[in-house]
Amino acid sequence: MYNTAKKQVWFGELRTSKGNTIVVHDNQLPEASPGRIYLYNTIRNTIVEYVEDIVKVNLYDLDDEQTKVAIAELNEAWKAERAEFMLKHQSRIDLSKVPDTAPSRKAKPVPEPDEIVDTDDDIPELDDDDDDDSFDEMGDSVDD
Repeated sequence: MYNTAKKQVWFGELRTSKGNTIVVHDNQLPEASPGRIYLYNTIRNTIVEYVEDIVKVNLYDLDDEQTKVAIAELNEAWKAERAEFMLKHQSRIDLSKVPDTAPSRKAKPVPEPDEIVDTDDDIPELDDDDDDDSFDEMGDSVDD
């Protein structure tokens, strides 16, 4: 049964109603979307993203003799497709090569202070003296 924990590159057989095909799984390929895996399909000669739950039950190990034959016949095509796939997906793999620098921040313009207008000429000054005798308690003038 399909088990990639033991091997870096796994050669196996995908059995479907349309027929059987040799597939290759490589642990060094970038991770596919959650719940999916990448397999090299030898009939299509390309790396295909499969739904893992669907395809996993249809994957079978090749015996030692079949594995040797598959490696001898398919290794060059597999490596060429793998190299092309890695170039296309390199940005998904190696984010350490992406520069950490962000664009420089523009300084916020300092707002100019509003012009202070002296309006004291329009407002009469209030006298704080409580002993002003010119008015009585009702606000009437005492001199009247």
